[in-house]
Amino acid sequence: MSDPRVPKTNPGKAGLAFIMIAVLLDVLSLGVVIPIIAKLIKQLLNDSTADAAAYVGWFGTVWAFMQFFSSPIMGALSDRFGRRPVLLISGLGLGLDYILMALAPNLTWLFIGRVLTGITAASFSTASAYIADVTPPEKRSAAFGIYGAAFGLGFIIGPALGGYLGTFDLRLPFWVSAGLTLANTCYGYFILPESLPPEKRSPFRWSRANPIGSLNLLRSYSGLLPMAIILFCYQLAHNVFSTVFVLYTDERFDWSTQMVGSALAVVGVLNFIVQGALIRPAVRLVGERILVYVGLLGGIIGFIAYATVTTGQQFFLSTVIFSLMGFFSASIQGLMSKRIDPSQQGQLSGANSSLNGISGMIGPALFSTVFEVTIDPQGKWYWPGAPFALAAAVLAVALVLAFVAIPSPKNNPKSQQSPA
Repeated sequence: MSDPRVPKTNPGKAGLAFIMIAVLLDVLSLGVVIPIIAKLIKQLLNDSTADAAAYVGWFGTVWAFMQFFSSPIMGALSDRFGRRPVLLISGLGLGLDYILMALAPNLTWLFIGRVLTGITAASFSTASAYIADVTPPEKRSAAFGIYGAAFGLGFIIGPALGGYLGTFDLRLPFWVSAGLTLANTCYGYFILPESLPPEKRSPFRWSRANPIGSLNLLRSYSGLLPMAIILFCYQLAHNVFSTVFVLYTDERFDWSTQMVGSALAVVGVLNFIVQGALIRPAVRLVGERILVYVGLLGGIIGFIAYATVTTGQQFFLSTVIFSLMGFFSASIQGLMSKRIDPSQQGQLSGANSSLNGISGMIGPALFSTVFEVTIDPQGKWYWPGAPFALAAAVLAVALVLAFVAIPSPKNNPKSQQSPA
């Protein structure tokens, strides 16, 4: 049997299958924590919902800052040393960090754990680069769709499991996340082949690995920057879920952790259907450009519905429309990856993750502040759904830009563009 640590020029389906499993387990471990982190903060603050919203915002902002700083470094390191070592070391660190958060005696230690999670979870950009390594340009949107489906499946199982475990102990999901992540890392050590052969690697340079240098790549290729701005708007709007979803459903519907987990699982099921089953034929039928429009429009309508529903049943019905946003991410990533040289796929993934980090620094503070203001009993305007309305407005800006900035198929590059 060949040593999986030896680089292969074409890992093919075996490597791609592992990445999907790895992403599934990593997202599952992240999803397990979602239903309980806000409630744990609230518990440590003696059940103050308004104060908890502020702290959740700060926790999210700091996590995103670490993503912003770490993702381009991870991407550049993977371009230099290969994807495999970066993925394995990150997985080990993430598993140990969950143990730290499970043992955290107060908000300070929980905060430190959240900071470290932001660093170790930055390997998702490396996973995206791995997919680009082993997939032909014309098939990348479909591959990114499967990648997104793995995310969706992780969020089907993870939040439901976390909500259930949280009914027994709010710290139990951290232990489960640690076990899943460490088991996945051990599995990867024996199974994962390298996807980037030595001859395609690029030197590590801090000028490209720092966040600003990484983002400069987006200006270096024709047409890439407008797509990056559209992706940023999507990422910013999506922060409303991780920031206020648990507190919003607690305030409006008085949902338990188990109910929150079930709701997120429904969202995950629909997302899995869209990205796992529908996006491949949809790309063949209408192309990535049209699917970008469909995804953004579905997100706008879905967020507006979330902002205005008054019952839990209406919320669940709204998720059907919102699931159309699952077409967006894979399609825009496919369009962007076609414009980049193979040796820079890690840098592109790092740059996109840095954009996600920037959106994460803005989004949690923005949406938590809006939520805090609009649920204040002393305030003039009570509307818990206001953060979702704001998210819809952000996606509306992205949709307008997409109509203007994304070229029609006849003007698209066949595979990649030369630097502008």
